[in-house]
Amino acid sequence: MFKHLFTPFQIGKMELRNRIVMLPMTTGYGELDETVGDRFIAFFAARAKGGAGLIVIPFSPVAAGSPAEPGIFDDRFLPGVSRLTAAIRAHGAKSSCQLIASYHVTLGSGAPEAVGPSPVLNRVLRRMPRALTVPEIESIVAAYGSAARRVREGGFDALEVLVGGGYLLNRFLSPIANLREDEYGGSLENRLRIVREVVAAIRAAVGDDFPLGIRLNLDEQMPGGHAIAESMAVARELEKAGVDFIDSYTGWHESSIPTVAPSVPKGGFAHLAGAIRGVVGIPVIAANRINDPFTAEKILAAGQADLVGMARPLLADPELPNKAQAGRTDEIVPCIACSRCLGEILAIYKNWGAGANVFCSVNPLAGREGEPPPEPAGKAKKVFVVGGGPAGLEAARVAALRGHRVTLFEREEETGGWLRVGCLPPHKEEIAALAGSLAARAQKAGVEIRLRHEAAPGALAAAEPDALIFAAGASPLIPPIPGIDAPHVVPAEDILTGRRTVRGAVIVIGGGLVGCETAEFLLDRGDVASVVVLEMLDRMAPTVSITYRPFFLARLQEKGVRMETETRVEEITADGVRVSRGGVANFIAGDWIVLAAGLRADPAAVERFRGVAPEFHAVGDCVGPRMIKEAMEEGFAAGMGI
Repeated sequence: MFKHLFTPFQIGKMELRNRIVMLPMTTGYGELDETVGDRFIAFFAARAKGGAGLIVIPFSPVAAGSPAEPGIFDDRFLPGVSRLTAAIRAHGAKSSCQLIASYHVTLGSGAPEAVGPSPVLNRVLRRMPRALTVPEIESIVAAYGSAARRVREGGFDALEVLVGGGYLLNRFLSPIANLREDEYGGSLENRLRIVREVVAAIRAAVGDDFPLGIRLNLDEQMPGGHAIAESMAVARELEKAGVDFIDSYTGWHESSIPTVAPSVPKGGFAHLAGAIRGVVGIPVIAANRINDPFTAEKILAAGQADLVGMARPLLADPELPNKAQAGRTDEIVPCIACSRCLGEILAIYKNWGAGANVFCSVNPLAGREGEPPPEPAGKAKKVFVVGGGPAGLEAARVAALRGHRVTLFEREEETGGWLRVGCLPPHKEEIAALAGSLAARAQKAGVEIRLRHEAAPGALAAAEPDALIFAAGASPLIPPIPGIDAPHVVPAEDILTGRRTVRGAVIVIGGGLVGCETAEFLLDRGDVASVVVLEMLDRMAPTVSITYRPFFLARLQEKGVRMETETRVEEITADGVRVSRGGVANFIAGDWIVLAAGLRADPAAVERFRGVAPEFHAVGDCVGPRMIKEAMEEGFAAGMGI
């Protein structure tokens, strides 16, 4: 099925077992003293065990004053680095150290400070960086060389230098941020000078036989920045300078074009890697939105890259490579591109010096790999699970893995709960894949799933279960607005599932994720003339990740969605809604009203089932409507707790 993806590949003397590269990703799992500890090692060892061919891990070559990335700028870091590389090697993977100087450095005995080639506003930090002096540049170049020695001594198999993301070296190369008039600014040759010097310093430290790559920003996605044509010229120069491979990067964190978002097509930037591969004779790694083996195989088969990079897909499922190679693709836990992990990463840079804890919405064990695995239950129990949404399926799966006899009751024709509706708006296809994966893994664990079964407390109690997990979800909230029962008022669920259609001018009540996505859904179908979304709070879509929300709302505006915040609907009439905003009454005309006011838990339903079994757990939206992450975490905990 994946004849290209699982073919071995060689870079210099480094032979990889397959073409899957785990790309570097800031996790915040390092120690506060910037060393590598057990948690950090366990995280990457799990990805090596899961089958990745090459694992790239970010380290700071210069003192930076934060545990964002662990340090490798002093020999005190070598013991932890050696333990890390040994753990990866033990599982058959190769490791590469990425040297990353981000936005901050600590020079001499000073404090961490934001620096750059020129004082050009850093919009991520919302501050002006100080321009580095030539002696400071020379000291940073020397630090890369010293760090490279430790990379090799610490047992890494390769090394790459990050020139992307709008970080320090990228800013030197970019005409946007580099306004210098000395030998490090102006022409492309001068702007590339610091990168050439870093490559030379690294080669002097590790020799010519150690694989060295550059993670190069192929298209900065910034007005006036590098596009692919200039990056092709840069790649050729890097090859001449002795670089062994190019690892693709796209965009700045400040860019108005997303790279980690569900709206980005799968493999949407692979053509950039293909353009580079066409002008160099060294291997090229494709990256960005390659989150399943089918997309990866397609890129390799098309000759767009020699290897494919994945970061967040392996955060979501460390076993993705092994599952793909074994043909168990239905069990892969998909990265849903929710960007919540990226939001945590950017928070590190905004709160420099503080710790962080990157999480994954679909993998409750991300960052917890060092904890003991689910142990077999001391006594196998009869466990009933009511509700087949994400919380119920995860609880059932984990309980079954531990040896319990688990039966799940779902009243609908298929499992998934609200995921079956959540996958219907534009760009939400991965939600359907998540629903399928949850069901497949539960069944593989031994869960008996009974569909079209309306669970009743009495009938369940008569079967004498030892434990009951109640995960029946929540119902749409119907606010007490006069006119809410009118025939032209339609639940958002009915719109998304196609049970009802609307035309003309549409008013959506509720500016959360569902309301905003329903508005886009309506406009994409072309059946409506206009859509206005009304929200009581002061923000639209507040639960969306801070890294994706601006792109999401901008896309809605471009499509013509009118969004009104701090607007309370007072009455629904035959031809619109009466609203108040800041105490001022107004009227908004509309032909149809779509209701997306959120979900409502039913505490009484929970109580009706509480006495069914001696052991009882309530999880997911039936406790309180939240996001997928909370459902997965609570389901996992319930399965572990029985």
